[in-house]
This record gives sequence, structure tokens and C-alpha cells, in this order.
Amino acid sequence: MSTVQPSTASGVADLGGTFTLPGTSVALHRIGYGAMQLCGPGVYGPPKDEAACIAVLHEAVAAGVNHIDTADIYGPHVVNQIIRKALHPYPAGLTIVTKVGARREADKSWHGASSPAELTSAVHDNLRNLGVDVLDVVNFRVFSMQPPAEGSIEPQMTVLADLQRKGLIRHLGVSHVTANQVAEVRKIADIVCVQNMYNVAYRGDDALIDDLAAAGIAYVPWFPLGGGHMSVESAALSKAAASLGTTPMQVAQAWLLHRSPNMLLIPGTSSVAHLRENLAAATLKLPANVLADLNAIGPAGQ
Repeated sequence: MSTVQPSTASGVADLGGTFTLPGTSVALHRIGYGAMQLCGPGVYGPPKDEAACIAVLHEAVAAGVNHIDTADIYGPHVVNQIIRKALHPYPAGLTIVTKVGARREADKSWHGASSPAELTSAVHDNLRNLGVDVLDVVNFRVFSMQPPAEGSIEPQMTVLADLQRKGLIRHLGVSHVTANQVAEVRKIADIVCVQNMYNVAYRGDDALIDDLAAAGIAYVPWFPLGGGHMSVESAALSKAAASLGTTPMQVAQAWLLHRSPNMLLIPGTSSVAHLRENLAAATLKLPANVLADLNAIGPAGQ
């Protein structure tokens, strides 16, 4: 089973304590960093200011972030190359989580890429552009529209499990999946994390999160403000933020940390100031009345 404990590193922000990935000694601070925004518009091409992106990565690691989420399809290749330029050789204790299962075209479109050859090629792309011999964690990202679509992913996970046995991947996870798919995958290989869309208003994974927590498996939510899914409820977040003298994003992240001890956040930004704001969410305490108000909006967001 994984454990949660306060972060005690000198000079490091609290970052929500730590969560140890199941079956490993990898203890991740509960607020990490999502690197998707370190490239151009539409998650395509180079960023306008590469130096600023490198500064964000340096600031994140200096603040104690030891969990960076990325994918070689971001750019494509651009984000991983920036991470390598900024941080390689990587500091001890840094875990880089990547994902496979999609490809990009020149028109900036996204397409599924889950054949054995495509998955193998994607793993090697990540290895090459990150400059490593083995990937810390690889998530198979099921390519479908929201919400996740049912269907067997045994063939894809079998390919990745084989690459793990060959020493190219340390740990496996899944992304954009249903509870049934998680159950299927766990019969094929041990997984350390599930990465799905989840936030205070979009709570379809409530039961899954509790099941994963019982099994000691990390849950990594994306879209903490829900994109367009949360606009109806933005007033509730704004009210809570105003009462606490903070921002809606910080409230949304603090609620996620409170929701379950296996929750690992990966907020993304290309701004040092915004990064510091995100990391500060770990120290935000939500009073009981605020928690009650936020919990109440969940069913309305389904």
C-alpha cells in the first residue's frame, strides 16, 4: 500500500505532502507540474519564448516538484526536448510521466495511434527526446471523445507490458479510461496511476477514485477547472475564492487535494508567477462550510 506523509524537505514548499506509488519507493509530492503548455498554440510547434519555459521548469524543480507530466506528442517532440534541455541530467528523485496512444498531423489534428508498431515507436520517441534509457512511467492514453468509451484495451497494454519487461519502462498507468478498463488492465499488469478528467463539478470518477485509493493507486486529474464543463459553476468557485482571499484555481486544486489522499495534481503553465500560484494551493485550508458548498455542486456538474 502507498503512504501519505508531510513534505519535510528544507526550503521546499509543502506541495500537499507525498504519495508513494504502489509497489515502489517513488514518493511524489502531491502537486506536480503538467508540461503541455511548454509549446506553441494548439499544443503544436515551438513556444514563443523557450527561455521562459526553461525558467518555469527550473522554478518547479527548485520548489520541490518531483513529478512532471509530459508526452512526446506535445509539439510534437517540442516539450520533451525542452524538458531535456532544461533539466538533463535529471536531478535525483525526479519522476517524468509520459503517455502514448496518439499522434499529431501537420494540420495540428490529433489521432489515435495504438497499434503495436505505433506504441513501440512512441516509447522510443519519448526515450530519445527525453534523453533517457528507461521511462519512469508510461500511461496508455485511450483516444476517444469525452467521456471515456468502453472497449477492451488488453492488446495495447500487453504491448506496453512487454516493453516494460524489456527494460524500457519502469511503471505503467492508463489515461482516459473507464472503471471496467482499469479492472481489465490490472489483470494484465500492475499499474501505478490512472489519469482522467475530474474536478469539483465533473465527478464521474468518484467511485473509481475510492477504489483506487483502497488499492494504493494514484489518481491524476486533469482539467481542474474543467474547461467548458465548469462554466455554470464558476460562480460557486469565485464565491469561495473571494471568501478566502485566493483564486478559483487555487480553491479547485485545494478541493482536489482534500478529496482523496491518492490524488496527484499536475497543473500546467508557462508562467513562473502562475506556477507559484498553483503550488501555493497546497497550503490553502478549506473551512467546513466552503467544502460543503463545493461538494454540493458535484451532482449538478455531471
